[in-house]
Amino acid sequence: MKQFSQVKKLTFSAILVAIGILIPMVMPIKLMIEPVSFTLASHVPIFLAMFISPGVAIAVALGTGFGFLLSFPITIALRAFSHIVFAYLGALFLQKNPAIIRSKQKNFWFAFIIGVIHAVVEALVVFVLFINKGLPGAEYTTAYITNMLLILVFGGLVHSLVDYYLAFYIAKRTERLFPLPVFTNSK
Repeated sequence: MKQFSQVKKLTFSAILVAIGILIPMVMPIKLMIEPVSFTLASHVPIFLAMFISPGVAIAVALGTGFGFLLSFPITIALRAFSHIVFAYLGALFLQKNPAIIRSKQKNFWFAFIIGVIHAVVEALVVFVLFINKGLPGAEYTTAYITNMLLILVFGGLVHSLVDYYLAFYIAKRTERLFPLPVFTNSK
């Protein structure tokens, strides 16, 4: 099993955090109806970090969370910080089972399960804010929270899958220049 040096991990973490902070600021394709927001490619740096290691995935999730804190409302920033959960679990699983990325079917199910975890944890953040009356402009009705949670879970799952496959494509296309540990260890 080839390992990334600590310097490489730190360098990749810094680059991915920087990219993760820039994406929500400059990406022209975004939908924001607080507490729901979807920015195309906003999770790509986190997914790329998952292909390196659990530590890098956590660092990038934290860094991008702070990036969202700089440019978005607190609700959306808290949802971004929740990415630590799926990033860590996904990176840990990939570290132990790198060969799944070489099977289209196993890779899809991995992306799907990580997407469900991602969407459910974000929905839990919104739900906790809702029950504590921490959602600005929210209507405190059952219908409102049901609709928000459905949009967050289903929209979040689709968003997660799209961003995962963008990251997977980038990692696959740059594999010779930047061999990420999961790809290297999957052979």
